[in-house]
Amino acid sequence: MSPFLAELIGTMLLIVFGGGVCAGVNLKKSFSQNSGWIVITFGWGLGVMIAAYIVGNYSGAHLNPALTIGLAVAGKFAWHQVGTYIIAQMMGAFLGAVIVWLHYLPHWKETEDPGVKLGVFSTSPAIPSTLSNLLSEIIGTFVLVISILALGAKGMKFADGLQTLIVGFLIVAIGLSLGGTTGYAINPARDLGPRIAHFVLPIAGKGHSNWKYAWVPVVGPMIGGVLAALVYRIIFL
Repeated sequence: MSPFLAELIGTMLLIVFGGGVCAGVNLKKSFSQNSGWIVITFGWGLGVMIAAYIVGNYSGAHLNPALTIGLAVAGKFAWHQVGTYIIAQMMGAFLGAVIVWLHYLPHWKETEDPGVKLGVFSTSPAIPSTLSNLLSEIIGTFVLVISILALGAKGMKFADGLQTLIVGFLIVAIGLSLGGTTGYAINPARDLGPRIAHFVLPIAGKGHSNWKYAWVPVVGPMIGGVLAALVYRIIFL
């Protein structure tokens, strides 16, 4: 499997699990409706972990443009591959969102609130405040990227597969501790790809795609990833 295909498939699976748990918790007449934030955070964490286990040996399982750029800034990934990885991640995220839409097809009509439907695909702030929302995404992504980089610092060794398991729980921890402000996109592909899918798909009663906010979960994670890589180079190298 090529790295491009691995990143596409891995990110697609990430959104199937992550977007799927958001749909299950929030859409009307789902058996898992109203099961809560802890279910959502574990769904995303397990989704990242499973996707990374499946494609990690082929691409390194970045599954996130902010991580890809962060790794390149940290000197751990070749810059000439960054564009290819990001395109694959965006495509995979879009396809994953389409799969979630198909899987929950009867539930969109049963759910009246357009905001709830959008929340299956992309993030939004609990309290709209551009600077605070941007800062939340920067901090969440900084913690993600610096943690992933630090896990392998100074020759730290893990049993085969253990590091991927730890990263899955890292996603859960970020969601539980930092995710309540903006829904913790911490991944431009995770937010933008499904938002585009929401915009183009014939979702019953879907409303607008909130493009006014869409730049925050793209720019914030990018800034956070770069800052994390710079700090890593200063402290850990």
